[in-house]
Order: sequence, then C-alpha cells, then structure tokens
Amino acid sequence: MAETISVREAALKWGLTERRIAGMCRDGSILGAYKEGKTWYIPADASRPLDGRVKTGVYKSAPPKKKLPLPVGISDYRVASTQYYYVDKTLMIRDFLDERPMVSLFTRPRRFGKTLNMDMLRTFFEISEEDTSVYFKDKAIWKQGIEYRRYQGKYPVVFVSFKDIKCENWAETFEKLSEVIGNEYARHRVLLTSSNCNEVDKAYFKKVMERLATSVELESAFMTLTKMLHEHYRIAPIIIIDEYDTPIQQGHTKAFYDQVILFMRNLFSGGFKDNKHLSFGFLTGILRVAKESIFSGLNNLTINSILDRKYSSYFGFTADEVRNMAAYYDAADQYDELCEWYDGYKFGNTDIFNPWSVINYFRNDCHAGAYWQATGSNEIIGEVLSEAGPDLYEKLQALLQGGSFLTYIDTDVIYPEIRKNPSSVYSFLLVAGYLKLVKADSTYSNGAMCEVALPNKEISFVYKKEILDQLTEIVPQASAISIQEALYTGDAGSLKEQIRRLLLESVSFFDTSDESFYHGFVLGLCALMDNRYYVRSNRESGEGRFDIQLVPKSKDLPGILIEIKAGKKTNPNLKNLAETALQQITDRQYDTELKTLGITNIIKYGVAFYGKDVEILVE
Repeated sequence: MAETISVREAALKWGLTERRIAGMCRDGSILGAYKEGKTWYIPADASRPLDGRVKTGVYKSAPPKKKLPLPVGISDYRVASTQYYYVDKTLMIRDFLDERPMVSLFTRPRRFGKTLNMDMLRTFFEISEEDTSVYFKDKAIWKQGIEYRRYQGKYPVVFVSFKDIKCENWAETFEKLSEVIGNEYARHRVLLTSSNCNEVDKAYFKKVMERLATSVELESAFMTLTKMLHEHYRIAPIIIIDEYDTPIQQGHTKAFYDQVILFMRNLFSGGFKDNKHLSFGFLTGILRVAKESIFSGLNNLTINSILDRKYSSYFGFTADEVRNMAAYYDAADQYDELCEWYDGYKFGNTDIFNPWSVINYFRNDCHAGAYWQATGSNEIIGEVLSEAGPDLYEKLQALLQGGSFLTYIDTDVIYPEIRKNPSSVYSFLLVAGYLKLVKADSTYSNGAMCEVALPNKEISFVYKKEILDQLTEIVPQASAISIQEALYTGDAGSLKEQIRRLLLESVSFFDTSDESFYHGFVLGLCALMDNRYYVRSNRESGEGRFDIQLVPKSKDLPGILIEIKAGKKTNPNLKNLAETALQQITDRQYDTELKTLGITNIIKYGVAFYGKDVEILVE
C-alpha cells in the first residue's frame, strides 16, 4: 500500500494549520487524499497545494484550476478514474455483491459504458501485484464499509472483449478469436510454472497461447483456464466477457452464423455451465439472444436488460450526473440543451443520457451534434427494410415526426427470425438504442406490449442517416427526388415513368402479388420524401379508409391522397382500375380530413399495378 501521512504531519511539513489541511482534503486540492472514518490520509509524496497567499498576508486569487480532460473512448478504468473526469459507477459492485448471481448478462446499446464498467469490475476483483485499492479509496464503493472492501483484489480474473471481432468470414473470425483468447492466456503465463497445475493442462495452455489450437480444442479454453487458475490460486476465478454478441451479429450478416453459434455455444458452456472452477461470471452485449441456445441449460444466468430496474443507473449518465458535469465544465446553463439532444432513454425506472454524446458535447465546447452517428454498423436494419411492408414504413416515418406507437417488444430477439418476422425490428431498435420505452405493460417478463418513440433530437438525426437512408439502397436518390417533384406538381406521367423504372430494376415479378405489396412499395417511396409532410396510411376519413395521405406542414404545399389497386387477372385494364381508385377517393370523401385542416389544394392519385406495370391518373 502506498505510504501516507496524517493531516498533522502534512501541516508541519507545509507550514499550514491542520484545519487548513483538512479543508484542502475536503475540497479536493490534495490529489490522492482519502478519508476512512473520521481520518484523512494524504500521499506522502503529495505536493503542497497553492493556497493563494503571499508573504504580506494579503490574499490574491489562486490561478484557475485546470479542468480534467474528458474520457473520450477511454475504457481502461485505472486511466479513466485517475486522469480524466470520471462519473463514479462503483456502486455497481455493491449491488452485485448484495445479490451475488452466478452469471450476469448486461445488455445495453453501444457506447453506453459497458467496457469501462467491466474493466472496473476486473480492477476491483482481480489479484494483482499492484495495490489496486488506490483506484477505489476515493470512490463511492469504499465508503460502503469493510464488508465490500474485503472482496477487493481477491480473485483471479479471465477478461476478454469481443467488441472488435468484425470479420468477413468464419476463418478470419476464428483467427481473431484465437488471438483474443491467446492473449488472455499469455496474461496468465505464470500458470506454466505453477506446481499446482498438471503437465497435460500446461501443454494445452501453450497451444492456446501460441494460437495453434483447432476450433474444437479452443472451445475448451475457458473451462481449462478457470481450472488452472483455481488450482494455482486456490480460489475460483471470475470470467468477464465484453460484447459477447459482436461476432454473432457479424456471422448473421456475413453468412457464417451457424459456425459462430456452434463455437460460442460450446465455449460458453465450458466456462459457465456447471463449472465448479467459477466464482462469478459477467457478460455484456447489445442483444440477449438467449433463444439461440448459446446459454443452453445455463440455469444460473441472470439477465439485466434495458427493461429491468436492477443496475439501471450504471450504464449511461443519470440527470444528476449530467448536471454535475455541466457545472464542473462551467456549462450549467446548457442543461436544457443537453436534455433536448441526449436525454430520453429509460433503463428500468431510471432516466438516462447517452454518455458518449454528452462527453463529446463538452469536448466540443458545448456544440450540439449527432455524435453517436457512425459509432457502429447496422446491416440488420437494412435487411429488414428491404422486405418491409406498409405498416413498417408508416411507423418509421411517424417516429421522425415525433410520434409514438404501441408494439410487441421481445428482448429475446434472435437473428434468424428477423427476416421471417420484420416486426421484430422494433425490438432490435429498442435494445440497440434507436428507440426509447415510453410505457411498458406492467406484466412484462421476456416480452410485452410497449409504447416506443425516438429518445431525443440526436437520434432523430441518426435515425434519418442510419435507418431511413438505408432505403436509398432500394430507391436511388435521383429517383426519389424525381418522384417527390412529380407528386408535388401533379405530374402523373413523370410519376408513372419513375415508378415503372423502379419496378423493372429492383422488384422481382414474384414479389408483386397483391395490393399489400404495392401499398408498402408506394409508402416506402413517400418515406423517402423530405420532412415537409406527415405521412399517414390506412386511416379513416369521410366514409372509409384511404390508402395513403400526405398532410403538408406548410399551407403553401398541396395535400396528397393516393388510392392503390392491384390487378388480379391476366392483363387487366389498368386504366380502368386507376379510374376506379380515383373515383373511390371522391365517392368516399377521403379528402374530408385534409379539408378540416384548412387544406384546399388537394391532389388525388389513382394508381393501378399489375406485375411490373403501372397506370396513374391524377385529379
């Protein structure tokens, strides 16, 4: 333990009063000073702080204290907690020790502090030649008493992060897994000379460390390493796996899903299932993917998702934490802007700010922007949108316009079902941080009916960029602009030409089977329009339900009604069908709602489809 001196000794050393020294300890002027009970302890090598005095006895202002830098991208707890502005999350250790579940899984969006928290757990629990208690003596956990402190530095720890394993195929993924696991083995190379470990295990250890193990052999990596650590230290180790699901998502996207799932299932089973050499286990990720049977038979797994109350304040920043940070950086008057841009998440019963964006906001002189943008990839979203129907397009558009809707949320989102069940995209968007939970069914267990919306202004920008812009892969931007112009001006000929070209270039004939498909197709085109319209679908107006309605946000723009028909017989008369659709708008008075809103300039479109052909009439 580092050598310390008392307040009295420091007072004699620096020629100040004991009262003055105690005051400096309280206001943080003496770096590294900490308090146990009623006694302050000061590092023996601490420098005398400036107190602003001169020899004449006249006081002058001390130079402004330099602000701590912001921990942008810092995931090393030792560095973050001593060299940067650190938001204290150490009470997470207390909450864990109070409950002590065997294996804990924490699911949170990217950039919400998962890796830093896992490194905090490692630093607290791991046996080390360094006195790591110094990283906690000025933190909240140390004030909780000896019953928690006695766990500090007592366990061997296995720590791996899969967050950077984003490869194009299984061979490259396995090579990267071998590297990450091999590096962790090398960190424990003391086991190679341990008299408590047998030679067979040591031979396996060398093979893994040198990255020579086959995929089948590497599946036993956690099981063997925990066994050897237990034998050497005489205490069962802790396993921490950060971002466990990154290789799984990559496997789904790049078509090696079955191979990565099989490997992960066996790797985790060896480490966590009925492992007598394990004290505790921690995992983090974005998705739970429990149904994947990755944790098959693991009945000691405790799930902590964004819908659960436990640990709800430890990932992301709370309102008080953001207020304190704003005050520290002399930006207390910016709190409302911080709320508008980065607040709005609800984890359990706690309101949460996006920590990555808040930190970058202060780092950029309190300039608001979409800092969370491009911090990850979401090919899954593009996959779902490529097969989306009318309901999905309408809801995505409604979200951008500040709306919310009720949907079923299942935290057991699994990748193979996403294509089969596109509605699961809402569950994915929620757990990935693109939606907030407005209200959940009180009977929630693994799934429930939930009201969801966009969290804040930042996500509105990110949403447009990362999600709705995925549609441009289906509809080129030039075509989208031409379609917008034709809709605004009532140019049925140009609109017909653009839609027919899209049908010929991007749609399979076998996909064009019913009116629902064409409804979704046209609604998707409307979703690409700029933000000058509210897009509505299948709503009651007059004496029926219109197909699509575009309500202008400005009275200078026309209101637009679109009715769609699909030919069911071979070579139908599309012009007659388009006339029927157009007449239906008039006969059933679908323009009633627009007129009640004071919109008199209304363009009506009757659109008829068959296969890849289209006819459009306008009134």
